[in-house]
Amino acid sequence: MPAHTHPAASQLDVAADLLTLLRNTTTEPRPDIQLEALTLAVAADLPVLLWGEPGIGKTAALTQLAEALDLPLTTVIASVHEPSDFAGLPVVGDDPAEQGVPMAPPDWAVRLVRAGRGLLFLDELSTAPPAVQAALLRLVLERRIGALRLPPGVRIVAAANPRSSAADGWELSPPLANRFVHLQWTHDHEVVVRGLGGIWPRAALPRLSPEKLPEAVEFARRAVCALLTARPKLVHQLPTSETRRGGPWPSPRSWEMTLSLIAFATAAGSSRDVLALLVRGTVGDGPGLELLAGLDRLDLPDPEVLLADPTAAELPERGDLRQAVLDGVVAAVRNRPEKSRWDAAWALLVHALETGARTWWSSRRPHSPPCGARTGTYRRRSSNSPGWSPCPDGRTAWRPVRHSPQRRGDDDGRNRDSGRDTRA
Repeated sequence: MPAHTHPAASQLDVAADLLTLLRNTTTEPRPDIQLEALTLAVAADLPVLLWGEPGIGKTAALTQLAEALDLPLTTVIASVHEPSDFAGLPVVGDDPAEQGVPMAPPDWAVRLVRAGRGLLFLDELSTAPPAVQAALLRLVLERRIGALRLPPGVRIVAAANPRSSAADGWELSPPLANRFVHLQWTHDHEVVVRGLGGIWPRAALPRLSPEKLPEAVEFARRAVCALLTARPKLVHQLPTSETRRGGPWPSPRSWEMTLSLIAFATAAGSSRDVLALLVRGTVGDGPGLELLAGLDRLDLPDPEVLLADPTAAELPERGDLRQAVLDGVVAAVRNRPEKSRWDAAWALLVHALETGARTWWSSRRPHSPPCGARTGTYRRRSSNSPGWSPCPDGRTAWRPVRHSPQRRGDDDGRNRDSGRDTRA
């Protein structure tokens, strides 16, 4: 018989039953890029910092994550602790001169070490004073608390409110901020409504494909190294404003974290939206967007391969990527103008047009196709333009594009090169 049906049952027992029913919720697999980004960073064993307004659900998300991953959750409110709570308390033994003075760790650290695994949640990080933030540096980076070292099975996640909405808030120090993957935590209307109805999204570690691991590492290294080779100033760029220094910014440390995140996201087959959250949350918006743009071009086909066999060319579906490929082909032929390469470039351009490259060509005005001829023969357009045999038959496919309004521009249909009226 339920407790509240007994005559002697108190109203508190009835209230307890009602609270149990209210807490009885379930989970479902549901796409959630915030939660997926968080679990991916946790799987990569990188410290994560969730930024969000009070009441947005950061603590609830961490609690649900710990339950889903079957990890014991240890919550530490950073702002109510002293620096010695993270650095360790000195304990004087029988012979300090001989044995030294060890630094005793707090009890929660001892419990984590004994368990061998867990989720350490550092809450209210932005309300921790600078002295406490300094003490947290070794914990976040080296996982050391006093004389103890946290085992590999322990993951670290922190949460913070923006300074404007934090009680006695502080900006994060640059050294501490640069040790985290920063994720902006916002609420999703549908997720909140469905969760209040009793069904929340389910957190799960990403499924890494074993056969993709070497390829994922090689891809991540190429991506980061290619960008930093082209943009050496991005290797280390400390922001000038105090607020931005307390967020993500590029440094050798954060680029190493970014490399790991790209490898994990590639091996897990994560979406571009998830990767964008992680990359921008590690090196900042500007460098992150540059890196994401470069990722699209890493796997573009080599222009020389396309020129070698234009009939078998597979061009990207996206217009901007297709434009990058065709620009590369034109540049390759200009750098080494040979008749066979010239003809191959024309064959490739015709193939591109037939599969949807008309908008690409019209965007390149006032330049002309590599042939540069309208009468069926190659014309010399510059000192290095060849004067070879007639253009391939496919050149006629370009006529509607070359004579389109986009190509006419300010001259109202008058040819830019010869002055011949093309309006007829």
